[in-house]
Amino acid sequence: MTRYPYDVPGWGVGEVWARNGVIVQHELACNALRLTATDPGAVSRDTLSTAPPDGGGGLPAGTIPGRPCRDSAGIVSDLCRRIGRHLAGTRTSYEGIVIDLDWATPLQREFAEAARGIPWGEVVSYGELAALAGRPGAARAAGSFCADNRCSLIIPCHRVVSANGIGGYGAAGPDLKRRLLALEGLEL
Repeated sequence: MTRYPYDVPGWGVGEVWARNGVIVQHELACNALRLTATDPGAVSRDTLSTAPPDGGGGLPAGTIPGRPCRDSAGIVSDLCRRIGRHLAGTRTSYEGIVIDLDWATPLQREFAEAARGIPWGEVVSYGELAALAGRPGAARAAGSFCADNRCSLIIPCHRVVSANGIGGYGAAGPDLKRRLLALEGLEL
């Protein structure tokens, strides 16, 4: 598995983890990641200087040894350009981006598929996400899935809200969720 840092003006540093051309995890760009990257394998300003000028991912910040794999750099560069456009407020699709859901239960896979179908500029409630996944009545499970989402933006859990308000957004909190929704023209 390889970790690729990326930098988005006005947002900060993020990371994409890929293995065999599949996205394993995406950490949304934030200044906190830039400020807390202190260990030798973590993101640093030197690592970020290797990022291509077209918004693609930088050189790998670290690799976990394993089986030989196909190169993920092209897929990651494409994803990083999409993330940059998204965070600049441009309508963006993550169609065709393959993500690793080996960790997920069948229910979580259903939530992921349903969430990926929520269009730009629209929101659904946790209960509606559960219903879209064919699991009416599983609103709490949908909320737990969204809180633990490993691929923010690709699985757009920021578009899933509480029936009576914004709801949470994992450790990032509701302010980041509001900022992401505002990019899509939604004020909650």
